[in-house]
Amino acid sequence: MGDNPPMSKIHILGIAGTFMGGVAALARELGHEVEGSDQAIYPPMSTQLETLGIALAQGYAPNNIAGDCEQVVIGNALSRGNAAVEAVLDSGRSYTSGAQWLAEQVLPGRDTLAVAGTHGKTTTTTILSWLLEAAGRSPGFLIGGVAEDFGVSARLGAGVPQAGNDAPGAAGRPLFVVEADEYDTAFFDKRSKFVHYRPRVAILNNLEYDHADIFPDVAAIQRQFHHLVRTVPGHGRLIVNGEDARLAEVLAMGCWTPVERFGFDPALEWSARLLLADGSRFAVLRQGREIGEVNWSLLGRHNVLNALAALAAAHAVGVDPATVIPALAQFHSVKRRLERLGQASGITVYDDFAHHPTAILTTLEGLRARVGHSRVVVAMEPRSNSMRLGAHADALAPSLQAADVVVFLHRPELAWDAGRIIAQVQGQAHVVHDVDALLATLGQVVQAGDHVVFMSNGGFDGAPRRFLEQLS
Repeated sequence: MGDNPPMSKIHILGIAGTFMGGVAALARELGHEVEGSDQAIYPPMSTQLETLGIALAQGYAPNNIAGDCEQVVIGNALSRGNAAVEAVLDSGRSYTSGAQWLAEQVLPGRDTLAVAGTHGKTTTTTILSWLLEAAGRSPGFLIGGVAEDFGVSARLGAGVPQAGNDAPGAAGRPLFVVEADEYDTAFFDKRSKFVHYRPRVAILNNLEYDHADIFPDVAAIQRQFHHLVRTVPGHGRLIVNGEDARLAEVLAMGCWTPVERFGFDPALEWSARLLLADGSRFAVLRQGREIGEVNWSLLGRHNVLNALAALAAAHAVGVDPATVIPALAQFHSVKRRLERLGQASGITVYDDFAHHPTAILTTLEGLRARVGHSRVVVAMEPRSNSMRLGAHADALAPSLQAADVVVFLHRPELAWDAGRIIAQVQGQAHVVHDVDALLATLGQVVQAGDHVVFMSNGGFDGAPRRFLEQLS
């Protein structure tokens, strides 16, 4: 980046999204004046933005964009026909996407580590950032959630990119860890966000069908992942889930970068041996040789895999994994990843972001292994585009098999029959049509000793904390 460019005033459309909120934090740290607007503004991102002193406007009215804003950064949730988008286009004002802004303003001169996958991106990005921090590398990062150990979702990190220090892997180059999403970039750029990042190291965590609103089938997603593979240089590294057949198919399309695989098979370059069934304690093996033991607060086999991927990526940029494994004992993950909100009347309440059947299944299996025979109660809002379209409907009931009770929020815009799905749930199940009814139903079915998990990738009308207050 060399000399710092003159700072400007930026408006971010869709600022309360986890990615765009991180862009806002980075722009503010670079010295830009930042304002933004969004349709739905809720914690934890709204709290972060307010703490940074960033002005937030509710809704996408054109007059929410200040006249002296020199550039508008447009989130991928906005499309043609949106009043603010139309006003930006009509004005001839400069506009860009969040991913392109990041690629142009933050990543040059830094070695980028990108974390891709259908599941676990946010957690793995946070683990990797934490490991690099423990190694003294002070990385920059953009995480799709607020990392509890850092208190923010994004930062520039230590070290300023220097002119003449452009060779990848050059000594002293700052590191930047980015959650690399396969969702499209913007209404004017239908490539996946992650093709903008040009990483030195890329984690491919897993690959399943998702984002039914933009991808017709899993092959379309695999093509986008291969576009990412094409951008990783020959001196870089691909860290790949060795047990994922769809990722193996991606690599078979062509690969020009050294690959290290991770999983539970000790024949892989990186593997784990569970020491406790809930995943809270496991041994880490490198080339079949044990190099350390993890004791941490996270649960589930999926989080064990996330840790392996992060350790392998840290190793790829020169970190001795054995020296940073102990740091995982102090790791606190990300808000809304089976986040324990509190306990009242003997009932423990969690907030979780899971919105894909596989993520729901693995999260609940991890909790079940931890709590034993105690009852697990799930309050679910199917809110993602894929969920609303019914792309995951048939897999939903099997994903809830570890739950004893399910209370399912069927909002009017849900286009498929929730009753049919609920009828297949093994445990006790209820369908309600608004959050007030959901909270009332939970109040009737819970009992002391229960573990209540709220699952939604949206604000859920504040239901998790409202329920905790209701119990109190």
